[in-house]
Amino acid sequence: MALKFAGTMNAINRGLDTTKATKGADMIEDWEAALADVDTSGAKGILRDLGSLRKQLERDEPDADRVHALLHRLGMATTKIAEKADSSQEKLKALGEALTEAGEDSPDEEEDTAAAAAPKRARKKV
Repeated sequence: MALKFAGTMNAINRGLDTTKATKGADMIEDWEAALADVDTSGAKGILRDLGSLRKQLERDEPDADRVHALLHRLGMATTKIAEKADSSQEKLKALGEALTEAGEDSPDEEEDTAAAAAPKRARKKV
């Protein structure tokens, strides 16, 4: 999972606006696969929002407001779930904070419940 942290943090540090949408969608698919079997409170919400974000990035013209709202919500949820992690707590917390800063709070944001039910990549067996 260290590569996922590094790749995601590098994209955030360089500026998400400079990251190609297809690269962002690929990173999200990796996170969806990594989180597919996580049974921690909050993980399903993160998966749902990752799916929604992936769908936006796969569009010809993503809705910037929706993307920013999803990033903010993902950041808040990731920071919260970091406290429950057995390992990588600090990396998860840093990722959550970076996502929160990259996003924008939008309390009226709709949830895409169908996205969580259909992650694009299945979890890789090791």
